[in-house]
Amino acid sequence: MATKRDYYETLGVPKNASDEEIKKAYRKLAMKHHPDRNQGEEGKGSEAKFKEAKEAYEMLSNAEKRAAYDQFGHAGVDPNMRGGGGGPGQEGFGGFAEAFGDIFGDVFGGGRGRGQGGRQVYRGSDLSYAMEVSLEEAAGGKEAQIRIPSWDECETCHGSGAKPGTQAKTCTTCHGQGVVQMRQGFFSVQQTCPHCKGTGKIIPEPCTTCHGQGKVKKQKTLEVKIPAGIDDGMRIRSAGNGEPGTNGGPPGDLYIEIRLKKHDIFERDGDDLHCAVPISLTTAALGGEIDVPTLAGKAAIDIPEGTQTGKQFRLRGKGIKGVRSSYPGDLYCHITVETPVKLTEHQRKLLRDLDESLKKGGAKHSPNEESWTDKLRSFFSA
Repeated sequence: MATKRDYYETLGVPKNASDEEIKKAYRKLAMKHHPDRNQGEEGKGSEAKFKEAKEAYEMLSNAEKRAAYDQFGHAGVDPNMRGGGGGPGQEGFGGFAEAFGDIFGDVFGGGRGRGQGGRQVYRGSDLSYAMEVSLEEAAGGKEAQIRIPSWDECETCHGSGAKPGTQAKTCTTCHGQGVVQMRQGFFSVQQTCPHCKGTGKIIPEPCTTCHGQGKVKKQKTLEVKIPAGIDDGMRIRSAGNGEPGTNGGPPGDLYIEIRLKKHDIFERDGDDLHCAVPISLTTAALGGEIDVPTLAGKAAIDIPEGTQTGKQFRLRGKGIKGVRSSYPGDLYCHITVETPVKLTEHQRKLLRDLDESLKKGGAKHSPNEESWTDKLRSFFSA
């Protein structure tokens, strides 16, 4: 009969290796030599190595078996020689399943844990709430109240989910564990019990108020602080105010997404503000001082003589101080020269006289028009 290899040698760890080091070494070997990943002739050798690593891990992951093995060697864990120890697949299987479950956790991930009695514990879902705020509120911040859905304990069944006078029973499929084990060759995979959905309980007669959930949906009011400088699309996280967890799992979070209302005067671009400022033909031609709006009130700007449509004036520091900014942005005023409308005959005559006078002055009164005319001539003569 072939002599068994030393368990520590099989896993490639020293005799003083920690439990975590032993588990890590086994996981690496299990992934490397698993039969599903090694087919054909090579698979036979891998299958033997997989079984060998599995047996070594089952023994060394159990504190009592490891102590017996360290003292007596293979004889210390051979049930035929010492009556203790147990063989592969008996009480040592718990450590194997734990490590094997970690392998599946690495591959598939998942947002669940284990609750009391082995039941699956799930984190509650996150909730989203869209809040509209004005530009002024976004710039200065505000405190607001919002109403969101919440879950309260059912007053009829007091959270049991069972009809008054009855009670929930232990699930006969998973025996209250909330999970069942499915064996596939050398693998043992845990799955949520399909009968009780992971709760470990079956309710023969559900409560008619909550329909067996043990909780009822209601509305609750939250105080929300909107920080100054917040912008469109930003989110505020309210921890623990999402959907409740399952089987004692933690609740999800509430995310409040900011929607900026359209403003009558300003448009926001990051921390900067933009606005269109109409001025009269006379002011554009002669110049003068005009008042422009800001979020803090009025501000005066000087319009130079001969200002054209599209001229931009920048007012430093008159924008918004963003939530992550050290200084406020700027305000950009975009000038639009307004053409007079609904003229009287007298006004028309005055404009015609002005036009005749301007034409006599030549290109010095309309440099842009003269330049544009030259470009047109070049275009059509090409």
